[in-house]
Amino acid sequence: SFACGARRGQSVVETVLYDYWRSSASYRLRIALNLAGIHHRTVSVDLAAKENLSAEHLARNPQGFVPVLEIDGHRLTQSMAILTYLNQTRTMGLLPMEPAARAQMEALAQSIAIDIHPVCNLQVAVKAAELAGRDAAKVDWMVRFIRPGLVAFETLLGAYDQSPFCCGDRPMLPDIVLIPQVYNAQRWGVDIADLARIGSAVRACETHPAFAAAYPDSVRPE
Repeated sequence: SFACGARRGQSVVETVLYDYWRSSASYRLRIALNLAGIHHRTVSVDLAAKENLSAEHLARNPQGFVPVLEIDGHRLTQSMAILTYLNQTRTMGLLPMEPAARAQMEALAQSIAIDIHPVCNLQVAVKAAELAGRDAAKVDWMVRFIRPGLVAFETLLGAYDQSPFCCGDRPMLPDIVLIPQVYNAQRWGVDIADLARIGSAVRACETHPAFAAAYPDSVRPE
């Protein structure tokens, strides 16, 4: 169990994650909540059924996105902002303290979260297929953008000693962002077998219980 209890005398505020099992951004938060030992309840918001566009969910997040995290009496959106909040309030150590090293590692994570993920969002790929007039264009679109982005990430990893995670001997922000993107690469048939540094980090994360418990197929609703 990853649960952590409230201190004596404190009231317990339930933490709720509004989540879709295949959402990369939601996957990041599941990993982080597990790493932080934060007990939480998950509420599925089915993107395929367009539940994210319901009035109920739009009241939580006017963008209609997941994840949304209710924690400490706050309602938070945008996975990278929520990861910053968790890192600062739970002292997770997801980034170095030294400013330059912190900026460099944050840039590594953002090379996926900001440069690959938004372009490879399913709604973007669906629109590309619609404009192309063929459904198979979704796969072409994903391959076109995922592999070059991960090749660049692989090169950037060369600045770090992997032992065995992306940047050292424990999971940090780049690992949390990488693993959901690798899941997407596998889903869309993107060949990344030659990216040895990424492969090493993936193997390390696969054996970590916080990552295993967050795996999409492990949390897929019945």
